[in-house]
Amino acid sequence: MILDKEQLRANLDEVIWKIEDARLSIDAHRIVQIVAVGKYTDIENIKTLYQLGQRAFGENQVQQLRDRNKELSDLPIQWHMIGSLQKNKINNLIDINPTLFQALDSVELALELDKKLKAKDSTMDCLLQINSAYEESKSGVDPQQAHDIYQEIKERCDSINLQGVMSIGAHSNDIQVVQKSFETTYDIFDQLQKDGANICSMGMSGDFELAIKCGSNMLRIGSILFK
Repeated sequence: MILDKEQLRANLDEVIWKIEDARLSIDAHRIVQIVAVGKYTDIENIKTLYQLGQRAFGENQVQQLRDRNKELSDLPIQWHMIGSLQKNKINNLIDINPTLFQALDSVELALELDKKLKAKDSTMDCLLQINSAYEESKSGVDPQQAHDIYQEIKERCDSINLQGVMSIGAHSNDIQVVQKSFETTYDIFDQLQKDGANICSMGMSGDFELAIKCGSNMLRIGSILFK
């Protein structure tokens, strides 16, 4: 469904105000970036959000990312790949050259990605995905191993530029459970800042205010922008 420009403006303004309220309650100096997740929305809505000032957009699937990157090639959009990456799609992702791949979820994937990046004489900025909720349905490394895995990827994968961490909040109606999962991710991020980590990506449409209060500086917002 193609949304009216003023509706999209109102949606974006509402999100920004909520971000500001959460941010200012914790840290007036922290910058929080929105990645607009457009997986279910019409491409015209992405164009309109760009006109309204939104620059970073995310997709869950390589195919959709490739199609939209091609169709909107006249716009200098910062494209983020935020979904799980199958090994047979690695070369396609490298060819797209996203601003950030947020879902690097194992050493095995990192080694394969690094090998194919080297073959194409390329590099890629990535985030290590952490399964801070300890949920079998979620991808990501074990939080207890995350620091060591981060260091291993940095040491073994020259073509991968790790920029920080990403996680998905716990799937729970208990706000304390969700908060705990965010705090787990932030604690790991905090330890990794001395190693150059600068992005802590956590928080989506239903929990981004809590994520900000727990230390997030990058949000992946979809449904509430395109309602």
